[in-house]
Amino acid sequence: MNDLRKLEKKLRARIKNFDEKYAAAKTRLQLAIQIAEEREKAGITQKEFAQRLHTTQSVISRIESGKQNISLDMLQKIADALGKSNVVISFR
Repeated sequence: MNDLRKLEKKLRARIKNFDEKYAAAKTRLQLAIQIAEEREKAGITQKEFAQRLHTTQSVISRIESGKQNISLDMLQKIADALGKSNVVISFR
């Protein structure tokens, strides 16, 4: 058994509602990665992105690492700053 599977097994034993928490973290990380990729495609730095959003580079870093929860309003501001017309959210 590899180290990651061992860790998952330990966490499942210790953390109540592990699957729900894991799913939420996974979704947040997927969004964080998408935001970072779109910013990089736009050719702007975290500092420039932060200026466009009237925030700090450290907030952008937290968003892009999945450590910062963001509101729908912030998500729309991010889309606007990236020159995207709107945000699409789907449930599967």
